[in-house]
This record gives sequence, structure tokens and C-alpha cells, in this order.
Amino acid sequence: MEHLPQEFICNILTRLSVKELSKCKCVCKSWLDLITTPHFITNHYLVYNNQQDHHLLVIRAPFLTKPYISLFSWDTSQPKGLVSSQIFNPPYEYNNGNIQYWTRIMGPCNGIFCLIGYPNALMNPSMRQFLLLPKSHHRDSPDEMNDFNEHYGFGFDPNTNDYKIVVLRDFVLDDSDEGEKNEFLPAELYSLNSNSWRDIGAPHYNPFPFNTWRSSSIYTFVKNCCHWWGFLVDEFGNKGDYVLAFDMVNELFRKIKVPKVEYSLHDCSKTLVPFNEYETIGIILYPRGLDNWFHFDVWVMKDYFDEGSWILQYSLGPVPVTYYLVGFYGSDRFVWRDDNERLVLYEAANDNTRHLPVNNTKYDSVRTARYMESLVSLKRGNESSLRCFSCSFVPDTLQLN
Repeated sequence: MEHLPQEFICNILTRLSVKELSKCKCVCKSWLDLITTPHFITNHYLVYNNQQDHHLLVIRAPFLTKPYISLFSWDTSQPKGLVSSQIFNPPYEYNNGNIQYWTRIMGPCNGIFCLIGYPNALMNPSMRQFLLLPKSHHRDSPDEMNDFNEHYGFGFDPNTNDYKIVVLRDFVLDDSDEGEKNEFLPAELYSLNSNSWRDIGAPHYNPFPFNTWRSSSIYTFVKNCCHWWGFLVDEFGNKGDYVLAFDMVNELFRKIKVPKVEYSLHDCSKTLVPFNEYETIGIILYPRGLDNWFHFDVWVMKDYFDEGSWILQYSLGPVPVTYYLVGFYGSDRFVWRDDNERLVLYEAANDNTRHLPVNNTKYDSVRTARYMESLVSLKRGNESSLRCFSCSFVPDTLQLN
């Protein structure tokens, strides 16, 4: 084995799962050194996940009860090929009588996921790592605020090898003299390297562009930037659609003008998505309502740095999926929630529809994320290492049909 070229060994090892690689680290020191290099970690993420693309993390938040995070795996070669379903089991330190309520999962970002809710956390499921984040400076709403909203972004800064979370907050201030008015708190940025929050100010747009009720929320981290869907109203009262971007490297905001895409489909919902494996951003338009069959449009920003490059990439339909978009992958793979509370995977390339056996109720909140394995560690040699605990997945026998 020691006489084999390192390139040959590396080529074999990048095709193994994280669990298998954890055993390989114990074979010899040279393998341990190889597997823990940044080059190997990056190469493994690309090679291994390219051959393992049928895994989905699903967070279900039943009304008034604790949420569940499930890992679904299926075999596309079989009509009903659900291979396994597992339930995420938080670390004992946070699973022993503590309140847990997550409303959103963001990722994957190099295999790292961000859980938004209570408590906010980062996790790498394949490494079985779970990190509770410190409380931000502005997490609690002041008494004079009538309505308090938080909007999160999560991404990676390759220049500093740092994972960051940005949070924007808007609120309605109760002013007895002037009535209610919109205000904004300074944006905050969390750094995994320092395991701390700091204020970074807020973009001076008025009103602030945010996700609206017309758009489901899908994790969109492209070109080192996180994105939110929103709109602006100019001084003449004209409303225009925009995308707000935050650059994780330069820590700057940018607004991207969106064309009047709603005119191609009347009375539609609009969802911002990553396109072509995070090469650019796109917009998916589909009718509101509970029709059994409908058409939808996919718009794409061909050149991410040119807001004038938006084009209608393609239109599809009629398609037998309904109600609410909860996931989008690649350039033509959609995850929908239908009016029977099922998750539906639709692959436009081959016009294939697959129902995933996820048991939901009418009032469940459901979010999805593509599951990708990664060797990236959340332990950074600071306080975060002391707050990083082991988590696990346990069989979810109730979900299997």
C-alpha cells in the first residue's frame, strides 16, 4: 500500500463516505495527514457528493410541538425506492429538557447547515457535530416594538476560511406622537472563527427589501453572497422587485434589480433560488392556489454580475404538483408540498414525479435542504470547540412504508 502513488490513493478515498473515512484516519499517519488537508476536504466534497445526489434533509415543525429533522435517502432506479429515513437526535446537552424549535434550515454550505429558531445552531450531520451559537446582541425585542422580524443569511468566506451568519431586523416602532413607523436595527454578523457577533450597520434602503408572503424561502448562497427576495417603493409610490445580496467576503450589501417577471404569469408566487449548482440566481414563478395542474416559469440571471442579463430560461407545464415550493436543486429539480401535505420531487429533465413518504399535518411548517457529506469541522480551537457536541441520527421507522 505504501508504494501506491498518492494520487491513486486520493482518488479512491474521495469516493468514500465520511463515516468510512473516519476509520481510514486510523490506518496510518500518512492517511490521517492526507484526509485532513484542505485540498482533500474540498475534493472529497465535490467528488463524493457528485455520485450521491439523492439525499434530503427535511425539517418539519408541527403546530405547537417540537420540530423534527429527517434525513431521507432513495434509489432512483426503483419506482418506490425509499432506502432509509432517519431522525436527527440533538446532543444530550441540548436534548435533556431544553426547549428546541427550529423553523428553518439553511445550507448546505460546504456540508455545513444552519438551524434558525431556538437555539440557533450550526451542524455538520456527516461529522456528527452540533454547535450552539452564542446569543446575539439584539435577539430580544425592546418593549416599544410592536412587530419584530428577523431575516438570516448563511455563507462562507473563502479568504478567511470562515463561516458567517448575517441577520437583519426590522420592526414597527410605536410612537405615540407620530403613530407606528418602520425602523431597522443594525445588521449583525456571526463569525465561526471568533465564535462571536458584531454589528455591521444596515443598508440605507427605504423600505428595506425583505422576503414577503408571496415567496417561499429557499437557501440561496451564490458567488459568496446570500440573498433575500423583496421589493422597494419609490418616492412616487411605484413598487419594484429587488434582490438584496450580502457579500460574505467584503461584508457589503448590494441590491439587484429584477425585471417585471410577474407579467408572464398572472396572480403568481415568486421564489428566489440558486441555479446551476450555485453559479447564479434564478426566480421560479407559479400560480397561487390549489390547482391540480399548472404551468410555471423559470427566470435566470445569466451573468450574476449583470442585473440586465435576466432571461426566461424555460417554461414547464402542465405539471401535476401543487401548492408550495420548498426546494430547488441544480437547474430543473423541484421539491413541492402538495395539497395532501406530501412532499413531491419533480425532475423536469425526464418529467418524473416522485412522492416522498413524509408524514405531515395541515399546519406543519416544512423546509428542505439537499444533504451533502463533508469533512469540514466546526471546531476552530476557540470557545466554539468547547460548545461543539456530538449529535446523531436514529432510525425513523414510522416514516417508512
